[in-house]
Amino acid sequence: MRFRHIFSETFAGLRQNLTMTLAVVMTMWVSLSLFGAGLLANQQVDLFKGNWYDKIEISIFLCTPDVRGEQCEPGQGVTEAQKDTIRQTLESNPEVAPGGVYFETKQEAWEAFQKAYAGSPIQDSLTVDQMQESFRVKLKNPEQYEGVVSAVVGLKGVQAVQDLKKYLDPLFSWLRLLQWGTIGASVLLLLAAALQIGNTIRLNAFARRREIGIMRLVGASNLYITLPFLFEAVIAALIGIVFASVTLVTGVYFIIMQKAQVSIRGLPWIGWEQTGWALLGVAAVGLALSIIPTLITTRKYLRV
Repeated sequence: MRFRHIFSETFAGLRQNLTMTLAVVMTMWVSLSLFGAGLLANQQVDLFKGNWYDKIEISIFLCTPDVRGEQCEPGQGVTEAQKDTIRQTLESNPEVAPGGVYFETKQEAWEAFQKAYAGSPIQDSLTVDQMQESFRVKLKNPEQYEGVVSAVVGLKGVQAVQDLKKYLDPLFSWLRLLQWGTIGASVLLLLAAALQIGNTIRLNAFARRREIGIMRLVGASNLYITLPFLFEAVIAALIGIVFASVTLVTGVYFIIMQKAQVSIRGLPWIGWEQTGWALLGVAAVGLALSIIPTLITTRKYLRV
């Protein structure tokens, strides 16, 4: 009987404040969708970073008679003695992964060039002799590369040192900015939703002050008086969570799986596993934003 009364009070409150309830649902929908998008963006950036950082290596290009460099003798290429010195310097560097030094010959460089530009007009623009020998170096930690660069950049026979990380870092910076911008906007909207829930509960409490007074007189407990307001907020939040979840699932399916994965196959993309974690985060935040403001508001305005 008690629960029947609690549920009747809950649905009565939803009907009486239908406009406010719809406003809460819409705000929760948009804010939780943005929050979930931020979580998905964070996981996508981590996938990109993990995939690309695993492939990051330092390339040390060696002198040839046709190229110029501060450590190159004009008209001369790198000598065998210089190659040995460069190799020993790399293999003894603590930042280099064990077995992470690989020497690429001119033939191997030319074959890689042919593969990369197969079918392109420039495919036959270079010969084997025009290619540069190089050392490819894998690092223990891609974040720590300065020591390797500084150790070899001044060695005789080194024409140039190329680190892919300096090209990827600006990209990740922009991706992180987009990610945190999305989360920041969602936090503001979530705050607005929390305030809206609090105002809705306050108006409900004021409209039902007579019924609350009667329940106090007959000895109703604090929890019994609070539950209808709590259920109203949770129901509105659950509807917003469902709408936000449908929005995120639809976005992942059509934008990521149907478009991005098909168009760009060489990159790792988020899937249902990452989407599931984002939905769990959305549900947890949505419920917290409905329960906490309700408990605070009822404590303050109902004086139960």
